[in-house]
Amino acid sequence: MVSTVHGKGFTLASLYCGAGGLDIGFVAAGYIPLYSIDIDQSAIETYSASLKRLADRLPHLGGRGHLCVCGDLDRHLSDLRDVEVDVVIGGPPCQGFSVAGKMDLGDPRSRHVWRFLDAVEAARPRGFVMENVKALAANRRWSRLLDGLRDKAAELGYETHVLLLNASRYGVPQARERMFLIGVPPGSSFEAPTPTSAERPPAVRDALDALPPWRSPGNDSVCTARVTPARRPVMRRSPFAGMLFNGAGRPMRLDRPAPTLLASMGGNCTPIVDQVCLDGLDDCWVTRYHAHLAAGGAPCSRIPPRLRRITVEEAAAIQGFPVDMEWRGAQSAIYRQIGNAVPPALGTAVAEALGTALAAT
Repeated sequence: MVSTVHGKGFTLASLYCGAGGLDIGFVAAGYIPLYSIDIDQSAIETYSASLKRLADRLPHLGGRGHLCVCGDLDRHLSDLRDVEVDVVIGGPPCQGFSVAGKMDLGDPRSRHVWRFLDAVEAARPRGFVMENVKALAANRRWSRLLDGLRDKAAELGYETHVLLLNASRYGVPQARERMFLIGVPPGSSFEAPTPTSAERPPAVRDALDALPPWRSPGNDSVCTARVTPARRPVMRRSPFAGMLFNGAGRPMRLDRPAPTLLASMGGNCTPIVDQVCLDGLDDCWVTRYHAHLAAGGAPCSRIPPRLRRITVEEAAAIQGFPVDMEWRGAQSAIYRQIGNAVPPALGTAVAEALGTALAAT
């Protein structure tokens, strides 16, 4: 569920908004979106539907116009000069920086981090939040780029702070690490958000148990990609690492936060769960199979049907979206929207930290 913290009333423009994970987090912290843009039509439709639903129960969203645009930000920069907002937020495409991609600075999508700052220059907000993959801040390959972004922000009149945050420390059942480049007025007393679940992070089981049973209404957007055994399993110490099955979708431990959900979900990159273990009827088959292989046993020829890929609704719950989200688009597009998103609870933590700094200036 989205927590609600009313009263700040800061307005925002959202760039590369996707399905709105970051925006839902900011809205929950009392912010009011006035302008949102993304190039993905199905994502914009999901975003619009979810914000409309939230407006029905969050009074601070009423009475202000909210323009949602489907289009390329390059062609809509002028829009930002006409929208007066306190904050600009967004997650520019990250494929050029991600360790899951080619880490290619020449990737055309890498330019969008600079386009984000162009939009900040056009809008002149009091503060901004740019979200991206961990590697942009943690990998030395990108240190000059990050320094350049911070120098550009300083030229625009902002003091910047770089945060690396793990979503599982902020109430999300997923160990998703993200970078946030946060711009505030010079001299602001900005402080990183305090973790809320560092000692006891939510687990996969917590998210899935809150949903209707598998294949029943409300949890029936089933991924049909089969789980098949790897002919030559790649072993790691953990049964939940390595490559025991086909594809990049690995089995998840039910008693731990999930690994990062990928935008490539929908096929064999979709994570796997043991339904019988989830039902509490047996221990984990994957653990037993891993022990069998570690003892020199041969790979199995077929996987029991108790192992299955997670549904759209389960992926959304692990990401921390509200259970009543109205997803739009083909199922593959919905998985992509979920995998590309910022967990809303993590967005709320960042929004509250930023709001505290802005309120003091």
